[in-house]
Amino acid sequence: MLASLDLAPRLVARVFHNPDLRRVELAHAGFNSAEWAVWLAMLVYAYDRGGATTAGIVAMVQLLPSVFLAPLGAVLGDRYRPGRVLFAGYLAQSAAMGVTAAVLLADGPPLAAYTGAVVVSTAVSLSRPSLAALVPGLVRSAEELTATNVVSGWVESMSVLVAPAVTGVLLGVHGPGLVFLVSACAVVASAVLVAPLPGPFPTELGGVAEAATAAFLTAVVVVVRSRPTRLLLLLLGGQYLAIGGLDVLYPLLAHQVIGKGDSWAGYLNAAFGLGGALGIMATAQLVGRPRLMPPLLLGVVAWMASFLGMASGAGAVGLLALLAFGGIGRELVDVSGHTLLQRVAPSDLIARVFGIVEGLANLALALGAILVPALVAIGGSTLALVGVGLVLPLIALTAGRSLRSIDEQAVVPVVEISLLRSLPLFAALDAPELESLAGSLQRIDVEAGTEIARQGEIGDRFYVVASGTVEAVQDGRTIRTLRHGEGFGEIALLHDVPRTATCRAVEPSTLYALDKESFLSALTHHPAARTAAEDLARDRLLAPGPAPA
Repeated sequence: MLASLDLAPRLVARVFHNPDLRRVELAHAGFNSAEWAVWLAMLVYAYDRGGATTAGIVAMVQLLPSVFLAPLGAVLGDRYRPGRVLFAGYLAQSAAMGVTAAVLLADGPPLAAYTGAVVVSTAVSLSRPSLAALVPGLVRSAEELTATNVVSGWVESMSVLVAPAVTGVLLGVHGPGLVFLVSACAVVASAVLVAPLPGPFPTELGGVAEAATAAFLTAVVVVVRSRPTRLLLLLLGGQYLAIGGLDVLYPLLAHQVIGKGDSWAGYLNAAFGLGGALGIMATAQLVGRPRLMPPLLLGVVAWMASFLGMASGAGAVGLLALLAFGGIGRELVDVSGHTLLQRVAPSDLIARVFGIVEGLANLALALGAILVPALVAIGGSTLALVGVGLVLPLIALTAGRSLRSIDEQAVVPVVEISLLRSLPLFAALDAPELESLAGSLQRIDVEAGTEIARQGEIGDRFYVVASGTVEAVQDGRTIRTLRHGEGFGEIALLHDVPRTATCRAVEPSTLYALDKESFLSALTHHPAARTAAEDLARDRLLAPGPAPA
């Protein structure tokens, strides 16, 4: 979830005060907007040249290389200076966009335009892993890293909403060629911005690729052997397949259903993005729910109703509203499905299982892009809309009994979730992430007088008090008393310093401990949470009686 709006000016100012981070964020805005713009523009161009079939084939051909080359992008960002890799990726994208723009504006061979789009899509896979490796070497404090991650999240979220709408305007002015030309200029500017930022020298990574391969294969074996995991992957894959089909449907809806021009493909895409943003707010209510089948089925029904409504002949305004409604339903399915997967997957393999989800997503998007043209060829736009609308309901119906069993048998760490929700530093986590983190907590029962953390020692855990009383003693003086729902230990983990106080149980107490890796991982991947943690740590360090760490 995004940080609250009242933090926006402070966070943006913090990022832009660092000239290197200012360059990175402006470059990221140009890249991310161009990525969305040219994707949609190429689908519109392909549709105009050969209908839904051509659009589907072009979408698939653009997606498939990233399925295999995305891991290469991650390796390059680690083996070479990430700023150089990012610069090269931006240059390759801008060059491919420029060539494609020239072909489109000159009304050149479609095959040449499609080839350029594939090169663009392939080069995109180099950018995000390199960006992730570059930023930590540019920040001057943990606060700057937090702020940069938050601003990057805002950039990507706004791109999903704004870029399709702007693309619609450009399509109406001069077609896909103008979109590619403007995008090429934007990414050239991105390359110029990051050119002075080579980033840190890489470290020796001997054997990393082999180890990563082995780890991935281990996760594949788990997925194959675990029926609950397979079913949830099927559900999530069906979701991405439907979205891949929807991408191809945008130009078809604009032309055949409402009789509008190419620009409306962008407006329809933006409406779906708006629904997804609204759905994110609704999913906050899923945290800690013992049963997730009701919201999952509600999302499936909303998705189906949206597409059946469009198939019934809705007008332009109706399409916008129905797509937004479908976006809300898709978000409910996505969050519920991911949360269930986190509940059933082995805790030590969750990251690798979700790596499989990422690869599956691109493959399913490509398959969905092929499904729609086949449906259009058989029964026109109506059958295509019905088919995309029924993908998720058919999967849910087929696996309904098994999914219900998974939902009923999954262990929900209700007590642990409640404790984490009481802490401001974890309040920003989304439902699946908070539940996953709660599952990593370890219960510790201690007798009165037990020292849980000792001043001066190296910290390796964060603690939350579930019951009893813990006192924090610094240099022989009690500085704070901690009770239910209060945590300690974040300072040592965040700043990599020795414990600043000794924490001992005043009476028999129950605590929950979170290991350092899980604690830092949660804050690293959820910038708003890290902002809260940094603010808490700073307040405690500056207070007359600092809290333990």
